Amino acid sequence: MFFFIAGIQPKTKVLDDTPKMCPVCGLYRARLKRIDHYFSVFFIPIFRVKKGEPVLVCDLCGPVSSDMASEREAVPSRMKTGREPICPSCGSKVQADFRFCPYCGQRL
Repeated sequence: MFFFIAGIQPKTKVLDDTPKMCPVCGLYRARLKRIDHYFSVFFIPIFRVKKGEPVLVCDLCGPVSSDMASEREAVPSRMKTGREPICPSCGSKVQADFRFCPYCGQRL
């Protein structure tokens, strides 16, 4: 009896290893990555089937942006104005001392 195990699996490739500022949390922990899909036989990648789009991925927040047309660094919403900050996820006003949005739970 012979078993043949094959399939398509994702593989993450780091495009730029220099940390960038995350637009969600404001920390320099985001890196430019791309997820490619490979045809693999017995869990060994043979050839690339699909090339992924570049994505800015933060170590804390996860994927935060797929639009990398401009490489400018974003400023977190709480630093843009002197007024109450606005949650970047749901758009609700939150107090300046909150670290998480009380409406959607995302990190500010």
